Amino acid sequence: MPINLKSPKIAILVLLLLASVVTAAAQQDDAERQRAFQLYRDAKYVEALPLFEQLALKYPEDPAIIENLGLLVFTQSAYLKTPEERKTARKRGRALLVQAQKLGANNELLTAMIAGIPLDGGEDGSFSPKQEVNEAMHEGEAAFAKGEFTKAIEMYQRALLLDPNLYEAALFTGDVYFKTADQVKAGEWFARATKINPDRETAYRYWGDSLMKQGKVTEAGEKFVEAYIAEPYNRLARAGFVNWGEKVHVNLAHPRVELPANVSQKPGEATLSIDPNMFGKDKNGSAAAWVTYGLTRAGWQEEFAKQYPNEKTYRHSLKEEAAAMRAALKVLSEQKGGDANKIDSSLQVIKKLDKEGLLEAFILLALPDQGIANDFPAYRKTHTEDLRRYVKMYVMTGGGNQQ
Repeated sequence: MPINLKSPKIAILVLLLLASVVTAAAQQDDAERQRAFQLYRDAKYVEALPLFEQLALKYPEDPAIIENLGLLVFTQSAYLKTPEERKTARKRGRALLVQAQKLGANNELLTAMIAGIPLDGGEDGSFSPKQEVNEAMHEGEAAFAKGEFTKAIEMYQRALLLDPNLYEAALFTGDVYFKTADQVKAGEWFARATKINPDRETAYRYWGDSLMKQGKVTEAGEKFVEAYIAEPYNRLARAGFVNWGEKVHVNLAHPRVELPANVSQKPGEATLSIDPNMFGKDKNGSAAAWVTYGLTRAGWQEEFAKQYPNEKTYRHSLKEEAAAMRAALKVLSEQKGGDANKIDSSLQVIKKLDKEGLLEAFILLALPDQGIANDFPAYRKTHTEDLRRYVKMYVMTGGGNQQ
């Protein structure tokens, strides 16, 4: 029997019926979504995957669903049987993460994952040259992905017994305890990982996350600092530090330094560019100082060969930048008369940093380019405390409370 929608009474009954059906469907979808995300949060990845596959079919434009599906598909590579299956999972996982990014998903983990997975999925990773260690680690990964945490710990412990210096074995053990909410144990294993390799950021960052779970925000901040000064150019290390600052309302910033002189270098050739406005409002020799900075850098190619005899190709370096800044400060110190408080503010900051022995730390953390970044590992080996001191004195005080 046809329904006469011209009848107000019938029309209202139909609308009410449709509304109840839509509401029931929405509630069902909402429940499915909540269950899928809860399984993901509980690290029950094998159970979560088919639910996210279904949700992705229903909501192909939902960036959160597509992103989580991508991560879960990628996680499959831990427990699929053949190398071809694992490679296909990594390739599909990456494609889904790229799709999520195009839909609007935007976080450091997503960006790092996309950058870290080859377009074709790449080959299986290796933890150790010892086959039995690799086998134990891969069994541990597969168990972890399936939510078999006791077995995962057993396998990681076996790997660590065979190779006591395997960073990932200690790190992954800590991560299992983190997932099972035993944060004290997690911290113990993250600490062990940092002792195995203090120059990697991951264990410090995970340790910081664990301390945040316990409400120990100050101690967590110390670990995020350690992660940052271990690998300051790592997206995840920076993101962990920044996220901590936002949560505890600490304004993280470097001191403001503007360089009005710039140098571009080609083999046997250098071009110096200087802001012309600087000369019209010279502040007690600041213009002369910056010109000296630029000239020092422009003439550095020959000096580079002396300072870095093992490198055949010139690059912008920490030594060049520090030498140019100190040359500028020398010119400034030779100026007679005038008001020192009216010196260019950037030069004042550089002068203060140099006096405190933190100029190189500032350059490496606040002004790095690809060339300067190459000098970080060697500097960190002997100046970790200076990096730490710079971060605490300046970065964690909003740039030194610079006005």
